[in-house]
Amino acid sequence: MGNFLAFCEVLEVIGRTRSTGRKSELFATYLDSLNVNRDQRLVGDDLDQIIHESEISIALACQYAGEGAFRKTTGKRVGIGSRTLALSASNFCDIDYDVVFKACRTVTGSGSEAISLLLKNLPGVKPKLRPHEWTLVQVESLFERLSECRNRDEKEQILQQVWGEMTPLECKYWIRILGQGSLRIGFDSRSILRALSRFSGQEFEQLRYVHMLTGSLYDTARKAVRRELESAHFELFRPVSFMLAAPLSKKDVSALDFSQYVAEEKFDGIRCQVHVGEGRVSLYSRDLNEISESFPDLVEWFRFKSLTPIVLDGEIVAFEKNRILPFQRLQKRLGVKNPGEKLIQEIPLLFIGYDLLYHHGKEVVNEPLEVRREMLESVCDSFGVSFSRQFAVYNIDEVRTLFDAARARGNEGVMLKKKSSSYEFGQRRQTWLKVKEPAGSLDVVILYAHAGSGKRGGTYSDFTLGISVREDNRFEEEFVPIGKAYGGYTDQELRKLNQRIRTLILDRFGPTLALRPEIVVELEFDAIQVNKRTKAGYSLRFPRFRAIRWDLSVSDVDTLVDVERLLIEQEDRVTESQIKPISFILPDTK
Repeated sequence: MGNFLAFCEVLEVIGRTRSTGRKSELFATYLDSLNVNRDQRLVGDDLDQIIHESEISIALACQYAGEGAFRKTTGKRVGIGSRTLALSASNFCDIDYDVVFKACRTVTGSGSEAISLLLKNLPGVKPKLRPHEWTLVQVESLFERLSECRNRDEKEQILQQVWGEMTPLECKYWIRILGQGSLRIGFDSRSILRALSRFSGQEFEQLRYVHMLTGSLYDTARKAVRRELESAHFELFRPVSFMLAAPLSKKDVSALDFSQYVAEEKFDGIRCQVHVGEGRVSLYSRDLNEISESFPDLVEWFRFKSLTPIVLDGEIVAFEKNRILPFQRLQKRLGVKNPGEKLIQEIPLLFIGYDLLYHHGKEVVNEPLEVRREMLESVCDSFGVSFSRQFAVYNIDEVRTLFDAARARGNEGVMLKKKSSSYEFGQRRQTWLKVKEPAGSLDVVILYAHAGSGKRGGTYSDFTLGISVREDNRFEEEFVPIGKAYGGYTDQELRKLNQRIRTLILDRFGPTLALRPEIVVELEFDAIQVNKRTKAGYSLRFPRFRAIRWDLSVSDVDTLVDVERLLIEQEDRVTESQIKPISFILPDTK
């Protein structure tokens, strides 16, 4: 039951299927093949065990397709990098990693694809392959063993077992599942929930809600099979998906009843969910990973406050001398576990709350925003926690005035929140709207085009953009990458773009095309960030197409010097504007 090869074969078909509806249908059919009918006559005492294995297999299939080797709520990961996997597979195949494997990876554009093809096609490898009939449950045990390994030799033994006992197709998807990221088949958690809905006959919205509460496709699938969706409930220290905001469009402006909304300033920090209770404080980022170790000063600050059990939604900002510091300052603290006292002193932090999810032992997410807000202000006032201010608005002119004031203070813009709205987990609807403008724009050139998936399957819809370094003595190239973008164009523009791309192909790397640099794009972005891991030394925050400039040539492309000048202007503007009064309530910092 739950044959891993059959699972991988379904994933392979889903990856070749363009229709998202058809993808969900295929997966639903597969889930049904794992299901044991409780009314079916089975042999005596084996019935309960068979039903249990069926439930686990269905849950693991959903987890592997959308979450990875481990449920997100476990916090587990396997510390095996792509290079370690590639070296191990090269040793198994008896090939040179630098000469052979790297070339294969370049051609395919994927390490997992390269390993699969080498295992499948090298004559000297075939005698080593003795595929074992792995089940989904056995694969779970394999992942657990890997997570418990404490040295490279132990991991290498397991990897060598995988190369020899799994088929090449299984190896490809096993590697991708291990990576805890996308399987790159255009099949996301929403599509998996639709498949689960089709398979179980239960409402998609109810499944989506349970998924938000549990934070796990595995747990959602088990509850769906058992018909126990009603048992799902909000728990402290189990983060839930954040409510998201849609951009305010021109169409929205004409149709919106502004009196039904309140406005808040949008801060330039990182979104954070704070869970407090049972003598414990935990911070979670927007991807639901715990980030407490990166911000021990905030954890201690909340612990000192001795709050009643509570879950707050808000923003972490760098903060000093009564002003919010530029995001670039906060960036130095991101991803740094257990920062030293020097870094903590250099970049002090502040949490600004703007919503309440859990209070007095129960979830309040279904209460209207007005009610949640009243509770939030009461808690924050009582314990000295900072929180955002809200402003009444009645028309677009008042929104523009608030927006200009927010920008003058160095904040990103304005949020509009519907007073009657519940907290909509992971949704991007008209109940929260963001009003912001790009920090700047650059004329760049398309260097690489990457194949899309799902509805964009068969087209090139993701692009690596470059700036000019032709006259820059620091570089030998003419252009270096400055960012990647995959939105901001219409379907018609994308079709025209793809027609032009096919005349500019220099090389192919699997799903990626290297292009002759001729297509110029006006790219807008929210900020420029120093990034020493890139060749340019900088990257763009939230880049997107503003326009495809068919009228421009590569001689019009902006330079690295232009990027550096814009960064200086950006830092000067933010530093100067942040001196003005800021729009939130300061905590008692004693």
